[in-house]
Amino acid sequence: MHSVRKNKKKTLAAAALLAAATFTLSACGSGDDSASPVSVVSEEPGSDKAATVLDKPFEKPDLVLTDTYGKSYDLRKETAGRPTLIYFGYTNCPDICPLTMNNIAVAKKQLPQAEQDKLRVVFVTTDPERDTASALGKWLKGIDTQVVGLTGDFATIQAGARTLGISIEPPTKDKDGKVVSTHGTQVVAFSPKTDGGYVLYGEDATVDDYTKDLPKLIKGQNP
Repeated sequence: MHSVRKNKKKTLAAAALLAAATFTLSACGSGDDSASPVSVVSEEPGSDKAATVLDKPFEKPDLVLTDTYGKSYDLRKETAGRPTLIYFGYTNCPDICPLTMNNIAVAKKQLPQAEQDKLRVVFVTTDPERDTASALGKWLKGIDTQVVGLTGDFATIQAGARTLGISIEPPTKDKDGKVVSTHGTQVVAFSPKTDGGYVLYGEDATVDDYTKDLPKLIKGQNP
């Protein structure tokens, strides 16, 4: 009975995530606490885990974009059969994006080298006009040279994110004239066994959370 109740909670959490994705967003550096990140609704009530395991995994986005070398990158083809983490953000983000990527990078370095090489960490820009291949490459070089940075047509990126329940909006200028990109802040982990996006992490996930979970995600196990 307990397992059935638990699965029901997770199913409801996943449904809530999808339902809320188009309404709740987080603007990096906006200082607007009322704009709660989409990831909040994915948390299981009463759970202290950073990860939410979905009963119905997301299909990996069918995205063909441009990597930091200026070459075409077919997400499904290049990450097929590999443990993969995908995050949508932008390099000019002053807080959430660099923190999330650095947390993952620090945790990744705790893995044996062979497992580090298996893992694919993909950062897809939500601000492609400024985040050119060169700009992405320079930014990611300071975080982890193995991270795959992708840029391209905004509409294509937006549509791909939407298939994961992640909403992003075209960059806009705030009252001070600063360009801000508003986007969902969850990290989606894809299984090397099924290529399905089966685990979600919110912006509150810590280095310790990723350090603890990555060895399991590498194998396609539940954290």
